[in-house]
Amino acid sequence: MKQYRYWLWLLGWLVVCVSAQAQNQRITGRVTSQTDQSGLPGASVVIKGTTTGTTTDAEGNYSIAVTEGAVLQFSMIGMKPQEVLVGNQTTINVVLSDDAQALEEVVVVGYGTQRKRDLTGAVAQLKGEEIVKYPVQTPTQALQSRMAGVQIIASGRPNEQPQIRVRGVGSALAGVNPLYVVDGVLTDDIRNISNNDILSIEVLKDASAAIYGVRAANGVVIVTTRRGKSGATQVQYDANISLRQPANLVRMANRDQYVAYLADAAPNQNVNNPPLTSTQTTNWYDEALRNGPQSNHNLSISGGGERNTFFFSAGYFTDVGVVKTNDFRRLTIRANNEVKINDKLTFSNQLSFARGNERSVNLDGVYQNLYRAAPIVPAIIDGRYGNLSAFGNVGNPILSLDARTNRIINNRLQGNLALNYKPVEWLTLRSAFNTDLIFNRDQTYLRQFQNDAITFITAGGNQRQQNSQLTLKEGKSLRYIIDNTATIDRTFGQHNATLLLGAVTERFTSDFIEGARINVPNDPDLWYLGLGNPDQQLSNNSEGDLQTRQSFVSRLTYSFANRYLFNASLRADGSSKFSERWGYFPTVGAGWVISDEAFMKSQSVFDFLKFRASWGILGNDNIASNAYILTAAVNIPYFYNNGLTLGTAIQDIKNQQLKWERTEQIDAGLEFAFFDSRLTGEVDYYSKTTRDALAFQIIPAIFGDPDNQFLTNIASFRNRGFEFILNWRETLKSGLGYSIGGNLTLNQNQLVGLNGGQALLAGGVGQQGFVTRSDNGQPVGSFHVLNAIGVFQNQAEIDGSPVFGNRANVRPGNLKYEDVDRNGVIDNNDRIYAGSYQPKLYYGINLGLTFKGFDLTADVYGNAGNQIYNGKKAFRFENTDNIEAAYADARWQPNRPSQTDPRLITAATPASTYFVESGSFVRLNNLTLGYTIPTAWRDKAKLRTARLYVTSQNLFTIQQYSGFSPELPGGPLDSGIELNSYPTTRTFAVGLNVGF
Repeated sequence: MKQYRYWLWLLGWLVVCVSAQAQNQRITGRVTSQTDQSGLPGASVVIKGTTTGTTTDAEGNYSIAVTEGAVLQFSMIGMKPQEVLVGNQTTINVVLSDDAQALEEVVVVGYGTQRKRDLTGAVAQLKGEEIVKYPVQTPTQALQSRMAGVQIIASGRPNEQPQIRVRGVGSALAGVNPLYVVDGVLTDDIRNISNNDILSIEVLKDASAAIYGVRAANGVVIVTTRRGKSGATQVQYDANISLRQPANLVRMANRDQYVAYLADAAPNQNVNNPPLTSTQTTNWYDEALRNGPQSNHNLSISGGGERNTFFFSAGYFTDVGVVKTNDFRRLTIRANNEVKINDKLTFSNQLSFARGNERSVNLDGVYQNLYRAAPIVPAIIDGRYGNLSAFGNVGNPILSLDARTNRIINNRLQGNLALNYKPVEWLTLRSAFNTDLIFNRDQTYLRQFQNDAITFITAGGNQRQQNSQLTLKEGKSLRYIIDNTATIDRTFGQHNATLLLGAVTERFTSDFIEGARINVPNDPDLWYLGLGNPDQQLSNNSEGDLQTRQSFVSRLTYSFANRYLFNASLRADGSSKFSERWGYFPTVGAGWVISDEAFMKSQSVFDFLKFRASWGILGNDNIASNAYILTAAVNIPYFYNNGLTLGTAIQDIKNQQLKWERTEQIDAGLEFAFFDSRLTGEVDYYSKTTRDALAFQIIPAIFGDPDNQFLTNIASFRNRGFEFILNWRETLKSGLGYSIGGNLTLNQNQLVGLNGGQALLAGGVGQQGFVTRSDNGQPVGSFHVLNAIGVFQNQAEIDGSPVFGNRANVRPGNLKYEDVDRNGVIDNNDRIYAGSYQPKLYYGINLGLTFKGFDLTADVYGNAGNQIYNGKKAFRFENTDNIEAAYADARWQPNRPSQTDPRLITAATPASTYFVESGSFVRLNNLTLGYTIPTAWRDKAKLRTARLYVTSQNLFTIQQYSGFSPELPGGPLDSGIELNSYPTTRTFAVGLNVGF
C-alpha cells in the first residue's frame, strides 16, 4: 500500500511539472476603457479554446500563465471583445471600446434602474471612482463642472452644504435645493456621507424626477452607496492630507493710504488726533485667517460568498477652517449587507452612522469688519485688543472671534432594511423600511469683557459684552419611510415591458428645547444653564413639527426591438402641509434609437444615435407646516364697556387654499456617438415653468394682518435653455490615453408673472435698503438700483443736474445718477434693473491623460452673464472704514479727477450700479497628477492596488469682479451679494489609495 501511494504521488508530481513546463509564459497587463482610459475591473481574460482564465482587479490589471502560441480573449459586458496572439510578448495591454449595440451601463432612476440606452429622460451620472479623486468636504462638490444643467455653488466653510441649482431657479419662497435620495432614504442633506462610500450619484434633471412627486420640482439627486461583491475579501485604504488657504483676498490700504483717505474724506476732522499719528500697520486678514490643514482617512472591507455579500467602512475627516476658531471633525461608519435566504428571498441593509463636531464661527459682521477695520490700530498686543472705536469705526473683529465659542455636535443614524421576494422570475416584491434619525446639540458661549484697559490697549468705545451668556439648544428629528413595491418585468419576443406599482408612507417629527442664561462661569466644564443667573432667564423655548405624507407610485417602461422606447409614471402625493391634501404628478417620455434602424446599417458615421423627449408635472411643498392655519394671540388688551379687557385676536391672515408649487417641464434631447464611440455627446432643450408659486399679496389693513399681506399661490417662473455635452476619448498605439470633454448650459430665467402679487424685495445692505427686486419680466433676484452715470467734475455740473439727497452736501467727486423718470429729483423711483446673480451660461471643461501608470486630470469651471453686488464696498461708505488699495490710488481727487471712481466720503451712498460688477469667471477647479504602482511591484508587496497622487483645488481664478469671489451662496432672492460670505479657499493635497 505504501509503495502504491509513492507511485501515485510521483505521477501527480510529474503531471504538475509537465503542466508548469507547458505554461512557461506569464503574461501581465492592463485592460482599460477607450472611453475614459480608466482600468476595467472584472474584465474576463481567457485562453482561447480552454476554460482557463482570470479577471482583472479593481485597476484593470491581470496576470495569467499561458502556453506557447496561445491566444487570449478579452471581454466585458457592454464592450467589444478582443483576441490577441501572445507570441513572444510578456506584457499585453488591451483597450476595450464601448459596444453601441450592447450598451449595458445601468443608471439609477428612482425605485429602480434602467440601462442608459433605454432612458427617455435627462439623467446625469458621476461614478464613485471619480468622486474620490477630489479632496472635497462633501460629495456634491465633486459634481462641479461635471454635469450640464447642474450648477454647484460651494463654500470654503467647514461642514457647509453646497447649494445645487438644477436648470435654474424655479421658486422664490419655497426653496431651490434638490431632493436627495440616499439608498432609498429621502433627505435634504448628505454631509454625513463619506466620499469613499459612494458608488454613484445620479441627478434627475427633467420630468423623470416626477416619480418623487411633490418634492421633485428642483431636481432629484440619487446617491447609491457601495456594496460587497462575491469573491475574496478586499481591504481598501484611502487617505489624503491637504492644506487649504484663503484665496482671492482683496489687498486693502496700508497705513499711509488710510491716513491720506481720512484727510481727504473728512477735511474738517482733526487730523492730529493720536490714531492718525500711529505708525501701526495691521493686515486684519492675516490676523483672522490662517492656512487650515485637512485630512481624510477611510478604511473599507468588502467581499462575500455565494449567498451573502458585505461592505463595511469607517472614515475620519478633519478640517481646520481658514478662519481662526473654526474647525470640524466627522466620524462615519457604514455597514451594507445582503443575504440570499433562498432562491426567492433576499434580505439587505444599508446602515450608516455619522458624528460631526464643529466649532462654528458667526461671520455676520465679523468678516465684513475685517474688510472695514482701520489698519492703523493693532489687533492684539500682550493679550489686550486694539480699540477701533475712534471715528465711529467698527469693533475689533479679532475680539469678536475670540470672545465667542460655538460648538455644534450632530449624531445621525441613517439606513434601510429591505426584503426582496421573487415568487416567479418576472415578478419582484420589495418591502423596505427607511429611517433617518438625528440628534444635535448647539452650545454658544459669549465671554464677558468690558471697554476698559484690561481688555483694550486704549479704553473706551462701545464694544463690550456686559455679562457672559450661555445659549444651549438641543433637538432631535426622526424621519421614517416605508416603501412597498411590486415590479413586473416581462419580455415577449421583441417586446419588453416593466411595470412598477408601489405605496409609500412617510412621517417626520422634530422637536427642540432652548434656553439662555447670563453670568455663566468662563469654564467649559461649567457651561450649564443651571449655573447662570436664575433671575435673568434670557430665553426658554421649545417647539416641534410633524409632517406626514402618503403616496402611491406607478411607472410603465416599454421598449420594442430595443429601438422604440416609452416611459410613463404617475405619483399621487397626500401631504399634511395643506388643507387640500392630494396632488397628482404625471410624466411621459419616449425615445427612438435611430442608429438601430435597418436604414442606418449601411452608414458609417453614427455608432449610436438616439432621440428622446419627455413631459411631466413636478411639485414643491417646501413650506412650513400648518402655514394655512390661522393663528391667534391671547391676552390682548382692548377697551370694552369703559374698561380694559383681555381677549383673543387673529395674529395674521392665512390662506386656507394654500398648496404646493407645480412645475411643468418639457425636455427634448439627442444622444450620439461617432468614430468608434470615441466622440460622444448630448444636446438637450428644456422648458421649465413653475406655476402656483408662492408670493405675497397686499390686503387691506382692515383684515387685521400686521403686515397687510398674506402668502398665496399666484406667481409664475420660467427657466428655459439648452445643454451641450461633448467628449472625446482615445488611446493611441503608444499607450498614451487622452480625453477632452466639456459641457455648456445656456439658461434664461424669468419671473413670468406675479398676477397681482407684491414684488419681492431682498438683499438689504446697510442704509442702502434692499438692492434686489423680483418682479414681472425680470430674473429672480435682479439688482434694482440707481444708475450711476459718472462723477461730478465741477460745481457748474452739479448746479445743472438733479442730485441725490441734500444738494448742499454734493461736491465735485460725488457720483451722479440718471434721472430715469425725468422729474428733476433723484430718488428710489429712478432705480433700474441692473442684471441678476443668475448666470446666462455656465460650463465645465475636463481634460485627462494616462501613460505608463501616470494619470493627469484637469477641470475648468466657469460662468458668464451674471452680476455681483459688492456689498462690502457699499457698506464701507457709511463711515471711516478702510478701503481697497487699488481704490485708494484710483479715487477722484481735485488734482487727479476720475470719471468712474468717486471721491471718498463718510456719508452713506445710495444703492447704484457703481457697486454692481460682472460675475463672470473661469477657474482651474482641479489639477491632479497620479501614479499607479506597477503590478510587478504590487505583487512583491502583496498589494491589490496602489496609487499615489497630488492634487490642487481652485488653483486660480480669472475674474472681472474686484471683490473676493464671484461665486456666492445665498437664497433665491438675495444671492450674489458679497457681504459676510466665508472666504473661498485654495487646496493642495497629497493622497494614497491602497488595496489588499
